[in-house]
Amino acid sequence: MTISSASGLKKLLLLFLFIAGLYFAREFLIPLSVGAVMATLFLPLCRWMEHKKTPRGLAVIFCLLILLLALFGIGILLSHQISSLSNDFSIIRERSVELINEVQKYIFAHSGISIEKQNQELIKQQPAIALFLKEIAISLPSLLTNLILTLVYILFLLYYRSHIKQFILKFSSDSQRSEMEKVIDSVGHVSQQYLLGLSKMIVCLWVMYGVGFSLLGVKNALFFAFLCGLLEIVPFIGNFTGTTITVLVAGVQGGSFLMLAGIIGTYAVIQFIQGWVLEPLIVGSEVKINPLFTIIALVIGGLLWGLPGIFLAIPLMAMLKIVCDHIEPLKPYGFLIGAIESKKK
Repeated sequence: MTISSASGLKKLLLLFLFIAGLYFAREFLIPLSVGAVMATLFLPLCRWMEHKKTPRGLAVIFCLLILLLALFGIGILLSHQISSLSNDFSIIRERSVELINEVQKYIFAHSGISIEKQNQELIKQQPAIALFLKEIAISLPSLLTNLILTLVYILFLLYYRSHIKQFILKFSSDSQRSEMEKVIDSVGHVSQQYLLGLSKMIVCLWVMYGVGFSLLGVKNALFFAFLCGLLEIVPFIGNFTGTTITVLVAGVQGGSFLMLAGIIGTYAVIQFIQGWVLEPLIVGSEVKINPLFTIIALVIGGLLWGLPGIFLAIPLMAMLKIVCDHIEPLKPYGFLIGAIESKKK
């Protein structure tokens, strides 16, 4: 075995161990990573308050209160929309039963499978559904614990940010310290800009979907607009999933074919506006990752950490690109991850 092949195997083994560490340490790393990314969002406000002679501790607590108020407001809005939707649950259930009956008759007519046998298969799926609901109930205490941990991490990461920065700088030599400081600032900046851009994008989507669904006469239009906008945290498939749910529920509620086609048309128009107008204006070129590695990051994040991994995938990939761009041996990887710039003729 040559030296180069041994070095390649060593790097592959280290990569495997790193990925395995991310998976097995997810209970610890998920709230810490979410807290670190969210902390960058409040850095400008925290610095501004400190510049105005506000004690750091008080500034950090004020930022945390703003976050709690925002989460509380979203929770109130969501619960209000769900309660409004629950008034139609009985109608949705009745029409769902009618739709299932029609599907069963269609299957019987075209495949010969009796309705009794189809009902038996549906009954077999009930334990799986019950197990799924049980898993959700079991995960609620863990979710609450992770939320509290995340808030604690945000609090202390903001308060001790200078101390942590000095700790990282101590690993670099005096000649490289300015470059290392630039990397640290860029990493924090790209995470902050991504979250700000994402927040603005979600608000714009709420408005556009709300107007579009309301004009079409969709029942509980604001709830579905809220859902489609919130799912923007999952790029590419989030809005599509929200729109699909809207079409299905509107169809069960008795929506006309024209309404269903209008919902799909609204999605297409909003996607066009989002891709060609909103993203260049709001997000800009702060997160320079090509679509291929955006999808790869989302898939890996989902496999390793689930939904939090999907939320963290893009900002963490953008941070990784910045690190690669500033370390000479890693520059080819930064080039591979980055967006392809069109050549000017």
